[in-house]
Amino acid sequence: MTRFTDSARSTKVQSGPEINDRPRPVPRVRVGGSLIAFAASAVVLLLLLIFILQNGQRTDVHFFGAQGQLSMGVALLLAAVFGVLLVTVQATVRRIVQLRLLTPRRRTTPSTTITRPGPPDTEPGADVPEERN
Repeated sequence: MTRFTDSARSTKVQSGPEINDRPRPVPRVRVGGSLIAFAASAVVLLLLLIFILQNGQRTDVHFFGAQGQLSMGVALLLAAVFGVLLVTVQATVRRIVQLRLLTPRRRTTPSTTITRPGPPDTEPGADVPEERN
């Protein structure tokens, strides 16, 4: 039988920037994801601004009897926003209906209601306060 010596069992422990000869991984934080989302939304807004500025010619807009003049870029942007809102409302209503169909409905019938008897020495209706005139 072989005995292990202290030098064979010792492990190298470091508390510096490297662990076991590999660099320590950088911890992930939530701020990184929000910074990426912020940068992406800033790029999208910049592209929308460029789109609106390049499509500045005026056009007539008619919608359910209302009429007016808008720049082409603003009119197209409003059409896109209303399209997104319609899809969102449709998806929300669809999900609500789906959840309502999946949840079981509890119906109470008069025969299943449980009444608690009052103390034996009181009259029925004694705990109900009288009306004041």
